[in-house]
Amino acid sequence: MISRTRPPGRTRLRTLTISGTAAIVAALVVSLLPNLAQAAETTLGAAAAQSGRYFGAAVAANKLSDSAYTTILNREFNAVTPENEMKIDATEPQQNNFTFSNADRIVNHALSRGWKVRGHTLAWYSQQPGWMQSMEGTALRNAMLNHINRVAGYYRGKIYSWDVVNEAFEDGNSGARRNSNLQRTGNDWIEAAFRAADAADPDAKLCYNDYNTDNWTWAKTQAVYNMVRDFKSRGVPIDCVGFQSHFNPNSPYNSNYRTTLSSFAALGVDVQITELDIEGSGTTQANTYRNVVNDCLAVARCNGLTVWGVRDCDSWRSSGTPLLFECNGTKKAAYTATLEALNSTGPGPTPTPTTPTPTPTTPPGSASEIVGAQSGRCIDVPNASRTNGTRVQLYDCNRQTNQSWTYTSGKQLQVYGSMCLDAAGSGNGAAVQIYSCHSQTNQQWNINSNGTITGVQSGRCLDVWSTTNGAQVQLYDCNGQANQQFRLASLT
Repeated sequence: MISRTRPPGRTRLRTLTISGTAAIVAALVVSLLPNLAQAAETTLGAAAAQSGRYFGAAVAANKLSDSAYTTILNREFNAVTPENEMKIDATEPQQNNFTFSNADRIVNHALSRGWKVRGHTLAWYSQQPGWMQSMEGTALRNAMLNHINRVAGYYRGKIYSWDVVNEAFEDGNSGARRNSNLQRTGNDWIEAAFRAADAADPDAKLCYNDYNTDNWTWAKTQAVYNMVRDFKSRGVPIDCVGFQSHFNPNSPYNSNYRTTLSSFAALGVDVQITELDIEGSGTTQANTYRNVVNDCLAVARCNGLTVWGVRDCDSWRSSGTPLLFECNGTKKAAYTATLEALNSTGPGPTPTPTTPTPTPTTPPGSASEIVGAQSGRCIDVPNASRTNGTRVQLYDCNRQTNQSWTYTSGKQLQVYGSMCLDAAGSGNGAAVQIYSCHSQTNQQWNINSNGTITGVQSGRCLDVWSTTNGAQVQLYDCNGQANQQFRLASLT
């Protein structure tokens, strides 16, 4: 998946043209700039952007003509999710008859303002058109794949992240898959959906999205976690997990929510809070919003938050007054708490450069192990394979030839003398493998002074999603964390 440029945290001040005694005023302005740079942002989107995140809202196309609605939307948010307009019944009401007009209104509204768009949703057991509801088996599987290809392909390059599959697991304590018509096409239907989405829109983040997965101890949460872990171990193209986070008395916020987010992120996926609403009012509601925002901010791979609607009267649960604005547009206590939490981080740290200055720590031509700083394990070719396309992994260091890498003057990392470390793609999650050496840039690597190894072609870092034996190596946006840091230990 494509890397995402961090949104600008604030507008650049205009240059002042001055002369004579006005220079004194200029000096005062300059002396105040450091303090001005720390001023709190006054809208949700701008406050979130300080830490490289978005703050979005679910949007209904028919409300874009409501000036009171769009005034709040345009002022406060920097991302949108079509509430219903991209669902299967809306985009393919008759088989192979696609309509995008309402979804286009939302997408165009967002893109014209430089906002992110979350696509929701490509495969779901609910809100299927009648023709799909009556399908089963191979016919349904083919129809699902065709739908994904057509919809994701139509919006190719415009969507920040797709909810590829929505709500595929049962509620309760079973941890089982939901017995839907899609599930009955075969247990691999979710994997098939992600692979189809990856082919149709390769630059978008691909998410699995669900509700009642917020509490780390719940069986449903663990079932989704195990699926994601399996997908990552087998190279299934999943980039993110969406947590709907519809909090109410029957499904309350739990203090282990941050544990849930961080545990999924540790698998090597981004996390997104996708449909946030919190029933209630006053201080209790405000404090819960503050906690949710702080939990996201505490997890580096939490990309952002989306509330499921703009005003309370726009909510699907309007009687629970679950959003940040009253129906008349008044900001609630929950709004203030959310904004304060977003501003509490201030501008984020300067991100690790995409391609740091290369500083080889081992002279070209000498054999070395590549040791993970976090795991202490070595990059290893499984079973000493010499087969093109064999994906490399972490494994206990053993000084054998399948862990002996030579960094050449051509920036290749060679193993066995004729095979090279090779990136199977350039996007986030791309497999890192061995392949017969050639002169292409997907086999060229910068070994950097900050401990990272970055691909010349992609600019992304070698990354591992776990510290255990067998954890596979992938490419991912450089983030400065220990799972992307390695050292070359000489074998001579």
